[in-house]
Amino acid sequence: MHPDFLLSAPLLFLSIMATTLMVVDALIKKSTKITFTISWVTLLVTAILSALTLSQSGTAFNGMITLGSFGAFFDILFCGAGVLTLLAARPFMQREGLEQNEFHSLLLFAISGMMLIAHANNLLTLFIGIEVMSVCFYVLAGYTRSSVRSVEASLKYFLLGAFATGFLVYGMALIYGATGSMNYNEIFAAAGQPLRFPSLMMIGIGLLIIGLSFKAAAFPFHQWAPDVYQGAPTVVTAFMSTAGKIAAFSAFLPIVAIVSPAGGTKLQLVLAVLAATTMLVGNISALVQSNIKRMLAYSSVAHAGYLMMGLVAESTMAFPETNLQHLSFNNSLNGIQYYLTAYLFMQLGAFVVVSILEKNGEKNLELSDYAGLSKRHPMLAALMSMFMLSLAGIPPFAGFFGKYYLFVATIEAGYTWLTIIAVLSSIISVYFYIGLIVKMYFTDSVEDNQPVSETGIASISLVFSSVAIVVLGLFPPGLFEKLAHVSDSIIATFKMIFGH
Repeated sequence: MHPDFLLSAPLLFLSIMATTLMVVDALIKKSTKITFTISWVTLLVTAILSALTLSQSGTAFNGMITLGSFGAFFDILFCGAGVLTLLAARPFMQREGLEQNEFHSLLLFAISGMMLIAHANNLLTLFIGIEVMSVCFYVLAGYTRSSVRSVEASLKYFLLGAFATGFLVYGMALIYGATGSMNYNEIFAAAGQPLRFPSLMMIGIGLLIIGLSFKAAAFPFHQWAPDVYQGAPTVVTAFMSTAGKIAAFSAFLPIVAIVSPAGGTKLQLVLAVLAATTMLVGNISALVQSNIKRMLAYSSVAHAGYLMMGLVAESTMAFPETNLQHLSFNNSLNGIQYYLTAYLFMQLGAFVVVSILEKNGEKNLELSDYAGLSKRHPMLAALMSMFMLSLAGIPPFAGFFGKYYLFVATIEAGYTWLTIIAVLSSIISVYFYIGLIVKMYFTDSVEDNQPVSETGIASISLVFSSVAIVVLGLFPPGLFEKLAHVSDSIIATFKMIFGH
C-alpha cells in the first residue's frame, strides 16, 4: 500500500465509514441502532489508529496534509468528543423524539472535517476542512425541525458563517498573492523574507484572524454563539462548543506560526487585545444570563479568550524545524493542548447534565430550575458542581492547571498585563459558576417533586468526563509526551512481530 494512504489511515477510514453510514441509512429502514453502533466503533478505531501515529511525522499527498504528531493529538480529541456525544445523544434523542439516522453520519462527517483542519498543510485543505465541518454544524443546529428557535439558530449560524467564510477566503487569496503559495511551509519561508507586497500579507493575516475568530467564537465575532447554542439541541450544543472550538484552535495554531515572521509584534498585540476583550466580554455577559445554555455559551466565549493567550505566547516563538508539523512541546503549545483537553471534558460534561435535566422541548433550562437539585438528584448535582469548579479554575481540577500553564506561558512571552486581565476575568467567572452550585445546594426548589429523566448510557459520558478532569488535574501536560512514547513502543512491537 502507498505510504500516503497508510499513514493517513485515520482520516481516510473515518471518511469512508461516514459515507458508508449514509448508504446504510438509505438501504435499511429503522437502522438507528445499527448506525449508532457503527458510529461509536468507527470513532474508537479511528482514535486507536491516530494514537499509533502520534510519534510519526511528514506530509502526504504532495504536502497537502501532515501526518501524525500535532494532527494525531487533535484526532484523538475529536473522536473522544464524538463518542461522548453519541452516548449522551441516544437517550436525549429518544426522549425528545429526534432519533434520526442522519444524526450519526452528520457527526462523523463533521469530525472528518475537523481532522482535515488539524492535518492541513495547505490553505486550500484548511478551507475544505472548515467547510465540511461547518455545513454539518448548520444542519445539526436546526436538527429540531419543529422548533422555531432551532431553525432560527441554524439560519443565523449559516448566514453569519457564510459571511465569515468570505473573510477567510479573501484572506487566503491575499496571502497567496503576497507569498505565491498556499503551502504552510512555503508561506512560513516567504514570511521570513522581504515581501514584494507586504501590505497584502498584513491584510490577509487580518482577514484570516477574523475568519478563524468566528469559528472560535472570539470577541467581537461571538454574537452568533449564545443564540445558536441555545437554539440547537443540547447534545449538539455540547459537541459544537467543544469539538468545534478545538478544531478552530487546531487551525489557529499553525496559521499563527506561519505568519508570525511577517506579523511580528503587531500580530501579537492584536491577538492579545482579542484575548483580553474576549475574556472580559464573555464572563461579564455570562453574569446576567438566566438561561443555563446561554450562560455556558458566554462561558465558552470566555474560554476562547484564555486559549488565545496561548496564541499570543506562541506567536513570539519561531519554529526551527523545516516542516511545521514538528510542533515542539513548548510551554504555550503544551498549555493550549492541555487546556483544550480539559475544556473538552468539563464543558461537554456540563452540557450532558443539562441534556439529562431538560425535558419536553427546551423546558427546565432556567437557572432557577436547578434550585434544590441536590435533593432531587444528588449525583447529578455533585457532577455538575465538579464541572463548574473546573470551569472556574478551582484546584485540584483540570481547569485550574490549564489556566496556570497558559498564564505562565503568557508571562514568559512578556504579556504580564494580559495575565492580570485573565486573573480578573477568572475571578468574575467564579460568581456565576459558584452561583449555580449555591442554587443546587442552598436554594429550595419551587417544585420539590420534579421528575428527573433517566440518564441511560449518557451516564457513561458523565462518569468519563468527571474522571478525566480529576486525572488531568493529577497528571499535568507531561502526559501527552508519555502518550507519544507509548505509541513508539506499540509500533516497535508491531514491527518486531511482523518482521517489518
